[in-house]
Amino acid sequence: MNPKRSSNGFLIIILLLAIGIYYFSSTLHTGSSDYSYQTFLNDVKNEKVQSITIEQNKEVPTGSLTAEYKGDEYKTCQLTDVNQALDDIEEASPDLAAKVNLKGIDRSGEMISNLLSVVLPVGIVIFFMVMMMRQNGGGNGKMMDFGKSRAKLANPNGRKVTFQDVAGLDEEKEELAEVVEFLKNPAKFIKIGARIPKGVLLVGPPGTGKTLLAKAVAGEANVPFFSISGSDFVEMFVGVGAARVRDLFAEAKKNAPCIVFIDEIDAVARRRGSGLGGGHDEREQTLNQMLVEMDGFGVNEGIIMIAATNRVDILDPAILRPGRFDRKVGVGRPDIKGREEILKVHCREKPLGDDVDLHEIARTTAGFVGADLENLMNEAAIQAARENRAYIVKEDIDKAFIKVGIGTEKKSRIVPDSEKKITAYHESGHALLFHLLPDVGPVYTVSIIPTGTGAAGYTMPLPENDNVFMTKGKMLQNIMVSLGGRIAEELIFDDVTTGASQDIKQVTQYARAMVTKYGMSDELGLISYDSGESDEVFLGKEIGQQRPYGEDTQAVIDKEVKRIVNQCYKDAKAMIEEHMDILHKCAQRLLEKERIDRTEFESLFE
Repeated sequence: MNPKRSSNGFLIIILLLAIGIYYFSSTLHTGSSDYSYQTFLNDVKNEKVQSITIEQNKEVPTGSLTAEYKGDEYKTCQLTDVNQALDDIEEASPDLAAKVNLKGIDRSGEMISNLLSVVLPVGIVIFFMVMMMRQNGGGNGKMMDFGKSRAKLANPNGRKVTFQDVAGLDEEKEELAEVVEFLKNPAKFIKIGARIPKGVLLVGPPGTGKTLLAKAVAGEANVPFFSISGSDFVEMFVGVGAARVRDLFAEAKKNAPCIVFIDEIDAVARRRGSGLGGGHDEREQTLNQMLVEMDGFGVNEGIIMIAATNRVDILDPAILRPGRFDRKVGVGRPDIKGREEILKVHCREKPLGDDVDLHEIARTTAGFVGADLENLMNEAAIQAARENRAYIVKEDIDKAFIKVGIGTEKKSRIVPDSEKKITAYHESGHALLFHLLPDVGPVYTVSIIPTGTGAAGYTMPLPENDNVFMTKGKMLQNIMVSLGGRIAEELIFDDVTTGASQDIKQVTQYARAMVTKYGMSDELGLISYDSGESDEVFLGKEIGQQRPYGEDTQAVIDKEVKRIVNQCYKDAKAMIEEHMDILHKCAQRLLEKERIDRTEFESLFE
């Protein structure tokens, strides 16, 4: 619904209500009675009236007549000629005429009534109009607020985040500690002629702690901290974003030295001229203003910009040059040592049982970032509270890990025995290869309990350490492990199911990346045939970009991908056939218990 049309309709209703009140008050004032002057004369002749009071106007001989009846009943009628009325009463009843009380009309009540009939409707209209303007943000006042910055100033009396609250990011904290030192003691750097970086860009995947690092810098430096999101600058009205940038830096200058933190800066600092059609839009005006404010003709001393993004590849090059964002700090995924430190931070206020080993949890959670680990321990605490325990045990963390990483187990789901048997052999095939291949194991948990993601079961490995890069051998072993479930189905049931669709998709991605990205094909050599991302046109790339190879090369790539997958399939199948007895044992154990851990699985090989 159109807000303007809705407001107009509401105003019309208010005006009609005011008119109704005015009409009602006017009717109430003039009166509407069936008592007439002729009825009064008849009652006087019949001796029903006891006394008469006439109120006469001063200017003309008109007025009103009030007759008192038996039982203290009073009736009123209007007189057009008071003198004629007096003669009529004298003729009808001389005794009653001698008792007529004649006086002037009191105008005070009439004036108050008339005043109320006008003031009341006008007051109601004004009241509702004020309420509507307040509801809409003050009308023109709100329009003036469009250009105001939406940056929030952190409460100086609130809880401060320091570097002690940030774990697993030692090198990143060292780089930002220089910023803190400058804000505390700028003369130390100015004396030697050093220039502190004007801006620090925090780059990394979501959840790695970029915003937390910025808060820690503000807490350590004990200076005003302004925070704003990149999307807060962008509006549908032209010029609003640039006005907000100017207002932001004006506020920062008043509170210098200070820190201005822009979260998700890629929303406003995207590469100019990118996308379909390019052009000069509102976002580019906002970016231009930000570039000028950070390093233009103006001087912004004592203002340090910190920004965070996980899409540094789409930022405009002008904002990344020295003098604007001088430093680019990579905030990556933590290693096993960092994950253990992060877990210790999130377990400060959580009582843990004796069987909880944070080092083992850190090993199990390879690839987790700080936000994932916090969510894991929170889910474990919720699980412990649900079980009415006062502390967290290993079982709570295991259940939380499955819930966070794979999905909630659907133990109540009814699965036919035939499908349960197929799932048992499928997962046993994965687990067997995880154990036998040297670079991908060992097995942590095997389960045939359905999960909330739609999987009929899962096999979870336990990496010994974090790998910085992947070797060709490990990628081939990952392909073999992914094919283990389909191979087990073929060998046991002489048939296949759709349950391996995700495995096949993953196998194809691994093999194609080996050929096109990493130069691991003897046939094609050390040449990259990667065609890039599918959304290049929205990242400032050419709309008509073609793949950097011809049809003949495409045929060779497809042939190499198929060769790699077929060879891995052949090797994996031979390995499972050699250990067929273990495959049967594992499947039987899964059908009995539905879930087995590492100790139970490895006992099958003894």
